[in-house]
Amino acid sequence: MPPLMQSVYSSNVDSVGYDETAKALYVTWAGGKTSVYSGVPPSTAEDATKAYSVGAFLNENVKGRYDHKYLS
Repeated sequence: MPPLMQSVYSSNVDSVGYDETAKALYVTWAGGKTSVYSGVPPSTAEDATKAYSVGAFLNENVKGRYDHKYLS
């Protein structure tokens, strides 16, 4: 089950959530799909929510570095 999602100001990302127990970062994209990235450290998840550009942060620091799957 996805964690509580936090809305972010981004043209590409609607919301971000983090499951600390599973170390899983959840990202709901503007198009409605939700991605889950596994093995993400808590500090990276927190930085994603605070980034000036959430989409750019995810592209540079998360995509391609952590296992990924779509929920929806």
